[in-house]
Amino acid sequence: MRLCRLPCALLTAILISPALSSSQHSLSAAFSTTLVDALSVDPNYASLLRLLQRARLIPTLNRLNGSTLFAPTNDAIKHHLQHNQIWDSVMHDDNFVLNDNIQEQLRQQLFYHLLNYTVSALPTSQDPETHKTLLYPRMPVEPPLREPPPSPPWMPIPGGTLGGEPQRLRASGRDEATWVGVDTFGKGGAKTVNITKAGNGVVVGISKVLEPPPDLAQVVSQQPSVSYFHKVLTPEISKLLNSTSELTLFLPVDAAWDVLDPYERIYLESEYATDDLNRILNMHAVVEKGAKYSDSFGKTTNLTTIDGETLKIVVSEDKTTISTANLIQPDIYASNGVLHLVDSLLVPEGALPITPEKYLLALNCTAFVSLLHSVDLRHLINDTETKYTILAPSDDVLSLLGDGEIPERGSDELKKLLQYHFIPGKWTPEKLDDGMLLETALREVGLAGGRQVLNVEVSTELKEKSIRFAGARTIGSPSKFAFPLYTLGVVNDDLQSKPLVPPVDPLQTALPFLDLSSFLAAIFSTSQAETLRKAPHTSLLVPHNSAFKRLGMLVSAHLLGPSSKQDLENVLLHHALNTVEYAKSLRNGSQHTFATLEGSDVQFDRLRNGTVYVSPSGGWTGMQSKLYLQDRLTSTGVVHELSDILIPRSVSLTVGKLVKAAQGSTMATLAIKAGFEWALNGTAPPEGSPWADEGLSGAGWTLLCPTDNAFKDLNLTQLYADPDALRSIVSQHLIPSPPSEGDSFIDTNPLYNNRPLPLDESPTYSTLLSSSSAYGDLVFRWHDDPETKKKGYIVGIKGARGTDGSADWARVLSWGRSTTAGGGGVIQIDRMLSPYNPPWWLAYGAPTGVGIVGSLLICLFFYGVRIVWRRDTTEATYEPVGGFGRDDEP
Repeated sequence: MRLCRLPCALLTAILISPALSSSQHSLSAAFSTTLVDALSVDPNYASLLRLLQRARLIPTLNRLNGSTLFAPTNDAIKHHLQHNQIWDSVMHDDNFVLNDNIQEQLRQQLFYHLLNYTVSALPTSQDPETHKTLLYPRMPVEPPLREPPPSPPWMPIPGGTLGGEPQRLRASGRDEATWVGVDTFGKGGAKTVNITKAGNGVVVGISKVLEPPPDLAQVVSQQPSVSYFHKVLTPEISKLLNSTSELTLFLPVDAAWDVLDPYERIYLESEYATDDLNRILNMHAVVEKGAKYSDSFGKTTNLTTIDGETLKIVVSEDKTTISTANLIQPDIYASNGVLHLVDSLLVPEGALPITPEKYLLALNCTAFVSLLHSVDLRHLINDTETKYTILAPSDDVLSLLGDGEIPERGSDELKKLLQYHFIPGKWTPEKLDDGMLLETALREVGLAGGRQVLNVEVSTELKEKSIRFAGARTIGSPSKFAFPLYTLGVVNDDLQSKPLVPPVDPLQTALPFLDLSSFLAAIFSTSQAETLRKAPHTSLLVPHNSAFKRLGMLVSAHLLGPSSKQDLENVLLHHALNTVEYAKSLRNGSQHTFATLEGSDVQFDRLRNGTVYVSPSGGWTGMQSKLYLQDRLTSTGVVHELSDILIPRSVSLTVGKLVKAAQGSTMATLAIKAGFEWALNGTAPPEGSPWADEGLSGAGWTLLCPTDNAFKDLNLTQLYADPDALRSIVSQHLIPSPPSEGDSFIDTNPLYNNRPLPLDESPTYSTLLSSSSAYGDLVFRWHDDPETKKKGYIVGIKGARGTDGSADWARVLSWGRSTTAGGGGVIQIDRMLSPYNPPWWLAYGAPTGVGIVGSLLICLFFYGVRIVWRRDTTEATYEPVGGFGRDDEP
């Protein structure tokens, strides 16, 4: 398009005002025909003329009619070449290789020195005058085109990034001179050095090359008063500022940002504030037809921002307001718009929410925030109405962790770990008590979708309240924002805290505790390990290692034996409650009976002193276990500890099972051959048997079981051939246990109720042999042998004497209590007790001796009486005075 068709000043001649002082400008005496002629006759413009030739603008200048050229002198161009590669390459490239479409960039820069009209007079006051140049900024073509425009002369093409408007230029006077390219306040710019008139315009010499305004991104970076905005500038915002046409930007100066919370400012400076920074920019930016310069503002003007907010502009005599802000500096030119500086943020109240994320970033928890972003948990920290208490590990904590200590970014394991750091509700220190369990944002499949909990420890250290969550210590006081935020950090290079790790499965939870290893080993030996590991919503009650000893060695040996897997599995499942019960509910709740995974229930009894006992569904009378409430959290519930093992009713511990555990297969064979298999099976004696006739049909049985080794010197074949002897031996080892209620026969002491019989205080018990033998009873007592240093119980046949005792007593090795009706069990002994039959001299010698001694004593008695009698009859007597009368005679 030819420039002659553009609107221009209707000046046909250029008259330089006589008011211009000769001290300000020196006028050329020669009158040139064209602008090019004016430049040619003055050697100070040789460099400019060369640039115009290289830019193919000589025809353009000749064609112009009434224009103003701000012409940099040679010195100005020489100085400019030092920091402008394009001008320098053009000036010194003698080969003149075309790098673009006929030096378009150079030509655009030179157009910025041209006005399409002749100025009548240059300003002398500091109030700037605004002029429109022939530069129409437009986005550069990438890569530059090598094809020239359609035809010369190459004239300015209206359009571009300012909505069809040319770039503006200011001029003002100061220091008794005129300056071109000044800012809003008349500062800066290039000084005019002379003026030369020509037939088609005027040449104004200047001491400096005029730099066309760059894009808004560069303009912002050059403004020291908006350094904070430039500090938080993101690549995305920078791209918007340098690529958006017709952009009007109202930018707050640095002081305006001071109204923000310091933590929010730190957040804005982080890498995670992109969205908020974009919103802030959009609230201050207007994209409408043409850039909105201040001279376009009416008394009241409404502009709509990119964000959709309305900016109300009010112009008065003393000031201009932009909504709630004052306009400080208007009209900072840019190639794609204009920048206005205001004194406050144009952000409506509540438009920039203060989220937890901003405070986390400000409190040096950026790594924690980054991890949350990696697993799409940003919603936990971006809700302005958050209802969570946040436990945030600082960057110091996470930096000290090694590889593998934090799950992989984006993984489900990491997501669970991070959810465990959020507690629903606002839990200030005043609300926290030692031992509390607080629900977290982590919902576990193992808890049937319920929330996982963490424990709280509260203590006082040096008069300060110390708080730990799941064992991790909090550093300093919690940040008091709209939500409590506890920081897990490092003090004096000592790792005081760590990220909170969600509970693992119950078996892995109990594994580090050595006192629980026996029960765990029993679990791993069965097929129920995976069941107990994964069963959802359960409470596992784990007995101490000592519980197996307290159970009785024979019962333990039976349960852990290879042939008793089913009984052991039932016992293990009986220790898993089919519900999650934490310490508080078990100590203070109203429920006393809880179902187990085994299928039967356990009973909880609470004493006034706070002690809790658990009774199984089976076992023996008085079986119970003390509960230690530990609240060891697991992915499926919780683990507590027990003092004793619980036996369910599905597990029947018969004498026969315990005999097998006592390695008493020989004794079992003897009992069966002697007809006592019913005692091994835990059933009543058969009807019509002597034992049933004796009223022992409801009795339990305690069998003294010698080990197989005790029979190695016994001729079993001969014994099997003698039924009476066989029956006597078994009867000697079989003690009936009548289960009468309240009978002291049953030991109710929980420490000893695993015994078939009370063994202390040398008790005497009758055996099945007692009814037919005076030596059928047995006596137990404690024996401490100082020679062998062996301690323990021994059992002997009551009244047996006259031998070395090798067949009359045995050492108690272990025992086990049965769970069948009537009680009883098995006592393992180291030798067989042979029925005692005393020799004849012991059996009859004593009665005979007693008879003889008695007879002698009787004879001696009567002999003594006789002596006394005889003495009485031979002693002298006195005769009555007068003698005996007739009547006195015999």
